[in-house]
Amino acid sequence: MAGIVAPMARKPGSRSEITGPRVRAAALRLFARHGYAAVSMRQIAAEVGVQAGALYLYTPDKQSLLFDLMQAHMQELLDAHDALPPCSGALERLEQFTRFHIRHHAARADAVFVSYMELRNLDAGNFGAIEAMRRAYEDRLEAILCAGLAEGSLHVPDTKLATLALIAMLTGVNTWYREGGRLSLATVEGIYWDMVRRAVGGG
Repeated sequence: MAGIVAPMARKPGSRSEITGPRVRAAALRLFARHGYAAVSMRQIAAEVGVQAGALYLYTPDKQSLLFDLMQAHMQELLDAHDALPPCSGALERLEQFTRFHIRHHAARADAVFVSYMELRNLDAGNFGAIEAMRRAYEDRLEAILCAGLAEGSLHVPDTKLATLALIAMLTGVNTWYREGGRLSLATVEGIYWDMVRRAVGGG
């Protein structure tokens, strides 16, 4: 009938629940490989296989995309830690945290790299939000160390400094560990747990 325009068919795979995650995954790969500053929205679009203008259906701009990736990474980390079974005693909790941190981060190498290396590229508001989430995670480890001091099972001169040092050491596994290498991830966890235990005077 004249005057009636049939709706355009949506292209296969163009739905937001499919393309949105592909945009984020492509951006994460490119940011990790080339650095945030060197990657354009056009490159991300080419990686996904859409026109550059189509990206703005899923994100307002590149800064928002970077923030969303970092926020999702930190929220997943916090949620996964929340889901761990309860432990009795600070030493057992510390071992659980150590093994969890290594295992969780080893499976998300690109997200970890981007979250640490690209913080400087966040604007002030986004930086503050991510820093708050990072502090919330660090506070969980510091709470374990404080509990250990109260119990007498752990001995550190400064819990904040020890927290930052331990997280830096554990996250450092991502810089060298490769699946299929000389050591299994379980072996690495055990070795690092022994080093952490000795570092905090856990016997």
